[in-house]
Amino acid sequence: MSIPFTKMHGTGNDFILINEYNERKILNKQKSPLATKFCERRYGIGSDGIIFLLPPTLPEADIKMQFFNPDGKKGEMCGNGLLCLAKFAKDKHIIKGARMKVETLAGIRQIEFKYREEFLAKVNMGSAQFTRNKIPAKGSGTFLTEELYGYKVNACNTGVPHAVIFVERLEVIHVEKIGRKIRHHPIFPDGTNVNFVSPKNDTTLQVRTYERGVEKETLCCGTGAVASAAIAKKTDKINTDNIVVEMKGGPLTILFQEQTIYMKGTAQTVFTGYIPITEE
Repeated sequence: MSIPFTKMHGTGNDFILINEYNERKILNKQKSPLATKFCERRYGIGSDGIIFLLPPTLPEADIKMQFFNPDGKKGEMCGNGLLCLAKFAKDKHIIKGARMKVETLAGIRQIEFKYREEFLAKVNMGSAQFTRNKIPAKGSGTFLTEELYGYKVNACNTGVPHAVIFVERLEVIHVEKIGRKIRHHPIFPDGTNVNFVSPKNDTTLQVRTYERGVEKETLCCGTGAVASAAIAKKTDKINTDNIVVEMKGGPLTILFQEQTIYMKGTAQTVFTGYIPITEE
């Protein structure tokens, strides 16, 4: 048996998307092995994760996102994945209007979009959580500031945990070497994503991210962009409510409106195909 998939990316953060909303269902026990096999870039399709589009279980949601990292573990949610999922649901005619509410393990995320020559979307990312029990992180004190491996580390949760480190020059940072050590530091019981951030000017941050579950640097990370902007504001590294975050794959815009953070970005379809799976 084979099932259709769509390969998509949001600013270089790429995903495999599978429609279970109104097409063939896949057994839950098959999903983790599918992620580890087909996210692999040499012997699989290659992606930073796999997203299953499902009917919602909550009455206030329109669709549900089920996300697996390349290591086969479930992720709470994914910022760029939400952008891709929104375009995917619109392309499949599951969503009729210009907005949708998506159920995730991190809560419901509302998305508004414009779809003309290019797909442009704004995601309500909620608010950043800075307390240690929300990140989660061990230790005392509300806002995490720790010295880890010679780096000053702040952290927050923007749907998933993120550590943020401010540096002067991104190009000299060994993102994967240092990121891997901090990602596995015991202060983070669930692990963490790690962002290296350099303020470019009064409105722009440059960011490189080591992603948990991918276990290497990715071209872009939506929740990482949000976390970097949120901590930059909290630590007075930047004071505007409209922040451009430049990553290797391109820019995302992060907007702050009272206690709510919005992320603006694009999504593109790369190709489609079929995945063989064992029928049980």
